[in-house]
Amino acid sequence: MSAIGLPKTWNEQADVVVVGSGFAGLAAAIAAKNVGSSVLILGKMKACGGNSIVSDGCIAAASSTLQRKNGVQDSPELLHEDMLRAGFINHHELVRTVAERSNAVVQWTADYLGVKYRERLEQLGGHSVPRTYITYNQSGRDIVRPLLSKVKELGIEVRTRVYLNKLIIDADGSIKGVKVHEGYIFPDAESGSPKYIKARNAVILATGGYGNDIPFRAIQNPRLTEDVDSTNKPGTTAEALIEAMKVGAASVHLSWIQMGPWTSPDEKGTGVGPIFASLIAFPYGVVVDPATGRRFINELADRRIRADAILNIGKPCIAIADADGVIQSGQNIHRCLKKGVVRRFDTMEELATAYKIPHEKLKETVSRYNSYVANQKDEEFEKPILKGSKPLVHPPYYGIRLWPKVHYTMGGILINTKAQVINLCYQPIKRLYAAGEVTGGVHGACRLGSLAIADCLVFGRIAGMNAAAEKPWI
Repeated sequence: MSAIGLPKTWNEQADVVVVGSGFAGLAAAIAAKNVGSSVLILGKMKACGGNSIVSDGCIAAASSTLQRKNGVQDSPELLHEDMLRAGFINHHELVRTVAERSNAVVQWTADYLGVKYRERLEQLGGHSVPRTYITYNQSGRDIVRPLLSKVKELGIEVRTRVYLNKLIIDADGSIKGVKVHEGYIFPDAESGSPKYIKARNAVILATGGYGNDIPFRAIQNPRLTEDVDSTNKPGTTAEALIEAMKVGAASVHLSWIQMGPWTSPDEKGTGVGPIFASLIAFPYGVVVDPATGRRFINELADRRIRADAILNIGKPCIAIADADGVIQSGQNIHRCLKKGVVRRFDTMEELATAYKIPHEKLKETVSRYNSYVANQKDEEFEKPILKGSKPLVHPPYYGIRLWPKVHYTMGGILINTKAQVINLCYQPIKRLYAAGEVTGGVHGACRLGSLAIADCLVFGRIAGMNAAAEKPWI
């Protein structure tokens, strides 16, 4: 490997340079600082947080305190099995790392960062048991803000509007630092002033996915043109991933791009609809094809199965719940109703009329589903009937139109369990680490809900500790 852009002089230096300011980057910076390294965090956009700050604040933990309190039998091995069942092409050792450290990282957020979680667990699609914690305000902000507070407390410098232009690699194959543009104005890659920053120990990439990089994602999946909406923030683009590939990083699973099955075409981006769809209608209600009034899917299957099933119907489908479902979920749907994404009806017939569903067919479907709830067994689609579920008979009834949007990119650069970036010869690229959605292999073909945050924090901390342990170069 020949040197790429090795400067005659560096503008400045730090032991560890972290590129990215979301869950993974902030966790990595804290871990590196706590073992004595100087750390510099570089964020591309005006504000820190990236996609992390608009996430739903859900994080899975196996064998957790809250599970034991509620009599839920779980283990890292079961979480490992669930992830492999959904993803089926996952890299097993990476899955095992997340599963085994999931509970510890949730405890770290609570005990060290002061993150507040609700006193109930959710069972999201594809999970065998309830194991998902939700932050108090059901937002990724509830974790990002404590991370940023800890970063400030530790004296770690954070710079925003800094664009990664190049990874600097020496002839010996080791990463020496980065070339960036400071004062960057999204999306102009030529904006800002160039600067060379030396990383005495290592560089950590934590730059997120490419859900809004339309040219790059369309290369991987030509169906994902500009006509397909995304739940991601505008800055989720692939330039850091591409730069890593330029210095020899192996890529993995780039064409596996997850569509969120709980999004609505009646609002842009993520919106508020997923609160109702994911946490109320899927676990406590039904999803039907409006043309037939029939169910067509296990509402608690993994995301890929549900999104593909809706896409195969070929038009928005309808998720339905009743007043009891809302109560059982503990969710507040005021914003969903106010925006008109979720609609309220006094009778099931009114709902059917509004969504142009054959009323008698819908009535039969709901009656059949209610018998499954009563018998605690879904004989059609094997949906788990959750504890506390009641028949759909208590008005008012609520409905939402569903159509999948690009949500998460499972592919990225390959890492090992030390969070080292791996090259095409399956050797670590010296002094280059990565964590979070910029990496691939953890989730395979399908990420289960509430495992993105766990992945980011687990491998972010691993990357930070191992990057700090590198011997500084002169």
